[in-house]
Amino acid sequence: MSENVPIVTVLIAARPEQVEVKAVAASRLLGYPADKVEIILARGKQPSAQRNAGIKAAIGELIYFLDDDSLAPPENLRRGTLHFQDPEVQMVGGPNICPLEAPFLEQIFARVLSSKLAFGPSRARYTPVGQVRNTSEKELILCNLLARRQALLSLGGFNEALYPNEENALMDELQKRGGKLIYDPDFLVYRRPRSNLKSFAKMLMTYGRGRAEQFRLHPTFGSVLNFVPPLFVAYLIVASIAAPLSRAWIASLILAPLGVYTLLVLIEALALAFRSLPRSGTKVPSSDPLIGLASAPLIVLTHLLYGFGFWRGLFTTLHQSQESRSTAVALEKISK
Repeated sequence: MSENVPIVTVLIAARPEQVEVKAVAASRLLGYPADKVEIILARGKQPSAQRNAGIKAAIGELIYFLDDDSLAPPENLRRGTLHFQDPEVQMVGGPNICPLEAPFLEQIFARVLSSKLAFGPSRARYTPVGQVRNTSEKELILCNLLARRQALLSLGGFNEALYPNEENALMDELQKRGGKLIYDPDFLVYRRPRSNLKSFAKMLMTYGRGRAEQFRLHPTFGSVLNFVPPLFVAYLIVASIAAPLSRAWIASLILAPLGVYTLLVLIEALALAFRSLPRSGTKVPSSDPLIGLASAPLIVLTHLLYGFGFWRGLFTTLHQSQESRSTAVALEKISK
């Protein structure tokens, strides 16, 4: 006899030429009735378009979004679907955690992503923070997100003019309509950070650009905090010009905020050095002083690149029409 649980469509976006999609193998191991799970692999070059096509083709009452490298534990669907017993809940998400076997550099990146000074409330996307709670788009991430299909359809899916912040804009709209977003620190996936400094830096720039573009199309009070890095970049540029041209005492005043900032970075690096972080394969948190201390320059880099990306995003050309972008998508339905 089939269990009385909602049908879930696991929706995974992948590139057209991608051979190995790790999320598919993990999804087949989800501890959920086989007749209540549908797995859709959406191949293409525009993730928002791929996910929109998958949403329309899905049969699930709930859509579980995973990135191609998101490894969901077997118990995830059982845990996540319980939150939807409340009819006002529209989305449930949790962190994506760096696996224990990740190389040293990736573990440094993971430590930076978990830093409150570097990422503010959004650090909850990369490390478990607190208890189950109502939340906002600041703490949820699309590589590990469970949502009501009908709610997504009612908003027309993801805005394909936005990437990577298409899910954030949609979450804001859901909350405006009275929907609840839930953060569950134990509803997690394992996922490796970027593999090298170049790709990590590009990610930071992209995050800044995406947030600025989101703000231009969907301005909300929640984005105010994201203006801090670009203003910091502007301050550094002005200070580098004004301080050398000023009297000593005026230059000291101009540079005083930079001194405070440097102190905060050092304090945060020390805190990260001895802060325990959860890792895959163990319930015992892990701390590594060397990894924590090595995060200090990357915290600064995070603020600078995010800030530069944000300034760029304020002036990019946005394609409001979905038809203006390449939306060719191939859908594959995979048996569990």
